[in-house]
Amino acid sequence: MTSSPEPHPPAAAGAQAHSRRGWLAAGAAAAAVALAAGSQAPRQPVARGAGAGPGRIPDVPLLTEAGRKVRLYSDLVKGRVVFLNMMYTQCSERCPLMTQSLKRVHEALGARAGRDVFLYSVTLLPEYDRPADLRAYMDLNRIGPGWTFLTGAPADVERLRLGMGFADPDPAVDADIAQHTGLLRVGNDALDRWCMTPILQEPEWILETLMSVDPLTRASGRWWATPA
Repeated sequence: MTSSPEPHPPAAAGAQAHSRRGWLAAGAAAAAVALAAGSQAPRQPVARGAGAGPGRIPDVPLLTEAGRKVRLYSDLVKGRVVFLNMMYTQCSERCPLMTQSLKRVHEALGARAGRDVFLYSVTLLPEYDRPADLRAYMDLNRIGPGWTFLTGAPADVERLRLGMGFADPDPAVDADIAQHTGLLRVGNDALDRWCMTPILQEPEWILETLMSVDPLTRASGRWWATPA
């Protein structure tokens, strides 16, 4: 797959496609400040009952990159420790950077990825990203097992986006695909612990976030390399 300019959906689909964006600017800015200070990037905790946890995560139907039918909560999140972000394959500027950032986390997790920590990336443009497109994107980025890419009906992806907190309070920003989500949802469904962290940051800070929601990770200590 080759890089291409940011897509411009037809006018008939534009309003719908452009209603699902948010938070890249805030997330990237927070990451830059945190890294410059040499401390952990700030997280945005999610209170119990505020958009995450049993009965609050929309159990929408989705398709994996392999074409398998799944439901978000029942099949992918229930009882699990998860990372979830949003992207789209035709994004030629920000998404590749975010994918590479999360890829470093995926590699650091090693055998834990797909076993007791699960990574999910959901397309923001399901009208354009079919399972085959997601599979090609994974191949291009050499993404291994334990990380699933997802698409679905536009209305269902929109429910997911809003239900998982990938929205900006400013409607103009939220509707602008150029400012699409730059945050990563980190959660432990079994304990109903959820937070968000900027995805454009060093992988060790994302893994520190994992420690805040997963006692198993915290108990095992920091096994990943940190900058000198």
